Amino acid sequence: MAMQFYASPEQVQRDRSEYARKGIARGRSAVVLTYEGGILLVAENITTLRKISEIYDKIGFAAVGRYNEFESLRRAGIRMADVNGYSYDRRDVTGRFLANAYTQTLGAIFTETQKPYEVEICIAQVGASPETDELYRITYDGSVMDEPGFMAMGGQAEAISNVLRERHDSAAELPVALALAAEALGSVGGENGQTRKLDAKQLEVAVLDRRRKGRAFRRIHGVALTTLLEGQKDVPEQDLGDVDAAPPPAGTDKPAVSAASEPTPTPVTPAEGDPAEPTDGVNGDGS
Repeated sequence: MAMQFYASPEQVQRDRSEYARKGIARGRSAVVLTYEGGILLVAENITTLRKISEIYDKIGFAAVGRYNEFESLRRAGIRMADVNGYSYDRRDVTGRFLANAYTQTLGAIFTETQKPYEVEICIAQVGASPETDELYRITYDGSVMDEPGFMAMGGQAEAISNVLRERHDSAAELPVALALAAEALGSVGGENGQTRKLDAKQLEVAVLDRRRKGRAFRRIHGVALTTLLEGQKDVPEQDLGDVDAAPPPAGTDKPAVSAASEPTPTPVTPAEGDPAEPTDGVNGDGS
């Protein structure tokens, strides 16, 4: 009788951790940091697939790793936030609430399934002041850390974090914070250890603006992103991009309801003695 292969629980956990870490390290990095006007989320991304997104009114989401895995987590978080905000109160949906939910989900996946998720995510909530901003980092095994104003994920995250640690300033303006994030992401990945200069086409950028009422999430792209990377401060509000997933306005030349949903008109039969409606001509006699 063949003996069944045995591995200790400690060895299984170590193998899963190493597998997940290697998968995350192969991806491009992302940076989240606070600045004077809110929270800045920057990811190195040359595709049209999003690494940064909105979760709720004041809450943003950033992730690195396998896209299909963190995309399913993002969608689940949006559904959970919407259901709880509708069932109770919008103020009950907080970054800490979502971080706890993601911690339980990733922890269960790591311990109960054969393959762990190769993801690392950040839940960021902007507050009324820089002191009330919240950054939560959730790793592949369900561990959660409350980060002190900045964090880096994916790729060579430790080297990027060292750059942020030396120069991060929560009172900096948006162009300064964006320049630091781009420089930190470009400090690794070059040939022979050389630094790189990332342009607007290589970055995905969004902010959680504490000065906006309602939904604080705004994407920055195109001319606005290029202008900010050049260090200019005066960017028109309309050029900063739209809120994420905003529904398009209803078209004026299209019906608002389906034609099939309209009630069918009941034909009217003329009463006896009433003249019939004209059919062929104006006067009803063909003339």
